[in-house]
Amino acid sequence: RKILLIRPKISLANAGNYRELRWFTPWSKARHVEEYFLPRIIQEVTGQETVPFGDAVLATKDTCLGAEICEELWAPNSPHIEMGLDGVEIFTNSSGSHHVLRKAHARVDLVNSATAKNGGIYILANQKGCDGDRLYYDGCAMISMNGETVAQGSQFSLDDVEVLVATLDLEDVRSYRAEISSRNLAASKVNPYPRVKVNFALSCPDDVAVPTCMPIQWRHHSPEEEISLGPACWLWDYLRRSKQAGFLLPLSGGIDSSATACIVYSMCHQVCLAVKNGNADVLADARRIVNDDTYIPEDPQEFCKRVFTTCYMASENSSQDTCNRAKLLAEQIGSYHINLNIDAAVKAVVGIFSVVTGRTPRFSVYGGSSRESLALQNVQARIRMVLAYLFAQLTLWARGMPGGLLVLGSANVDESLRGYLTKYDCSSADINPIGGISKTDLKNFIQYCIENFQLTALRSIISAPPTAELEPLVDGQVAQTDEADMGMTYAELSVYGKLRKIAKAGPYSMFCKLITMWKEICTPREVASKVKHFFRMYSVNRHKMTTLTPSYHAENYSPDDNRFDLRPFLYNSSWSWQFRCIDKQVNAL
Repeated sequence: RKILLIRPKISLANAGNYRELRWFTPWSKARHVEEYFLPRIIQEVTGQETVPFGDAVLATKDTCLGAEICEELWAPNSPHIEMGLDGVEIFTNSSGSHHVLRKAHARVDLVNSATAKNGGIYILANQKGCDGDRLYYDGCAMISMNGETVAQGSQFSLDDVEVLVATLDLEDVRSYRAEISSRNLAASKVNPYPRVKVNFALSCPDDVAVPTCMPIQWRHHSPEEEISLGPACWLWDYLRRSKQAGFLLPLSGGIDSSATACIVYSMCHQVCLAVKNGNADVLADARRIVNDDTYIPEDPQEFCKRVFTTCYMASENSSQDTCNRAKLLAEQIGSYHINLNIDAAVKAVVGIFSVVTGRTPRFSVYGGSSRESLALQNVQARIRMVLAYLFAQLTLWARGMPGGLLVLGSANVDESLRGYLTKYDCSSADINPIGGISKTDLKNFIQYCIENFQLTALRSIISAPPTAELEPLVDGQVAQTDEADMGMTYAELSVYGKLRKIAKAGPYSMFCKLITMWKEICTPREVASKVKHFFRMYSVNRHKMTTLTPSYHAENYSPDDNRFDLRPFLYNSSWSWQFRCIDKQVNAL
């Protein structure tokens, strides 16, 4: 019950989602320790007046321990390098590393490589749960020795705390280091760390015969499993902490809203599994959410019926196919499903405009202009948002049940990047589980749900072309498709997003990269046309990111401007200088 050392953070996270330099100052005095006067409330507990504060390590009777904090593992000059050379054998890291699809590989490789070149034992503990914002911390605790993983924690779990244990032999670290001549030469010249001497040992004299842990093969989740588990855990955390009674989702029968419904269904699976495994906290939360002190969630479909309401909002432009798909999926996952028609509300709103102006807008297929057609599509989409919130607030009241529902959005990351959504339509919601996930990954996730959850209704959903169903049908069939409307494919959008955000490409540099990447399928002139179209649409629609529904952060090319993508939202959409450079290069080629 003593404080041995306060080790301040040396490398602060200040990119992407993090702004630590706004609030904190890193410790910049290498190998320096000061005496820190403890607050009285701590003094009363520990009986200490001052403690060491600074860049130091702990020396026990049998080994030496050093600490890294979060970002320091990812820094090019990580402290574990110099600490390891100075004889530190055990490194700890209390980390706040958020989940991104396919990121676990990088985290595991960093930890293993920290002990591969220098020897040692590395103990990584990572935060778990929703941070009250867009990020989800996925746990993934691990212990590594001499470049190999010896213990792996769960990556996604509803358990608040998980303890990982490994028994290891310090002599294995010493023999490993003795074999690395270059390491030992560097160690002889290292600037030593201040050591805080501790009067106890981590091992006992009779530990010799204790069996030690052997290296294990890290078990990585597939991206589809990550989508099934990460956003589901995030939704549960958000639901229990917001103290609402469940979710409402406008279910269109398309891939995006169906994927969102499947994530909620996966959440119900996780809750039932946690209760079955004896998690009392999850059981208490579930009982409070459904307002039943004796309830035990055992069947995911039955639990889904209690906490999840789906709503198909038909208009005269909706096809019977999508209505049937939504209904069948709702039956298979068990949600409380509502069918309604929005035509009366649309006609009433358009009627107000006609009374005021004396003019009635028409769809382009009936001779109207593109402005009229777009306005008529937008009014349908926005009325769906209004109705979603109305039903979220009053559906349980109408059923004689307490509480309200959180509205879920279902716009994917690629559509947000392109701006292919109506501001304040069904993309406007309380939270969006798929707002950081690409259409390509969502299609693969749908296939995963068919195979793992036996949701056969998804077969017809995955094979149907994505459509907004906001323009009139032709002979009862959908004539409008998303990719035709956007002027680009979803596969192309994922490429644009990574080049724009991660590679930081403007129009000209993106063109230069794509003429090589797409040389087998596009001429330079076609690439130029595609890049120009993307940047026009991207810049014209950037303003939509300012009101984007808070989304689960799952991709590093997310266009969410809340704290991740801090680019302007008012651009010169003609990009005149950049486009001229592209044209000049095309002519030269």
